[in-house]
Amino acid sequence: MLSENTLSFLSKLQKNNSKEWFDKNRALYDEAKQDFENLVEQLIAMIGKDDEEISLLKPKDCTFRINRDIRFSKDKTPYKTNMGAYIVRGGKKSAYAGYYFHCEPGKSFVGGGLWMPQPAELKKVRQEIDYCWDEFKGIVQNKKFTSVYGDLSRDAEYTLAKVPRDYDKDNPAAEYLKLKSLVGLHNVADNDVTSKALVKN
Repeated sequence: MLSENTLSFLSKLQKNNSKEWFDKNRALYDEAKQDFENLVEQLIAMIGKDDEEISLLKPKDCTFRINRDIRFSKDKTPYKTNMGAYIVRGGKKSAYAGYYFHCEPGKSFVGGGLWMPQPAELKKVRQEIDYCWDEFKGIVQNKKFTSVYGDLSRDAEYTLAKVPRDYDKDNPAAEYLKLKSLVGLHNVADNDVTSKALVKN
């Protein structure tokens, strides 16, 4: 579970997103950061029971910095208003599919899959979906999967308007071949984020 203080810090940061405020409240940030890393450590231990590659990770391998990259952004606020961790073989910069936890007041979620892979990796994934359509369909249309995730995310920003040119528009996997990210997402309410059952759930 996460402390309510962690959500409180992120809520305050949303309203006071400036270096001056952050510097004055660094102790609150350090406390929230440690709390989040403790949660990530628990998640690594749990997932690592079934995936030895994950068990080798440390929280620092998975968690993202709170500083925003503002070099090419119109939004110049210096800090993210969330804490995130990508728990994946090889660490957060890995090209492999993995597990993601996003903590943000009113907008927390868990997810899994492959987010915005490089073109060469995405081409391989699409090829495997095409070759193994029945197996893939059996996963994403399985009741256990759909009861939690519904379907893979179809955010317009990460979906092509047309089927990639290597595939026929009538391909049975067409809607999945259009995806530039292949992720399942599930929203988590604030009271579930601070619940003792968070890791188990």
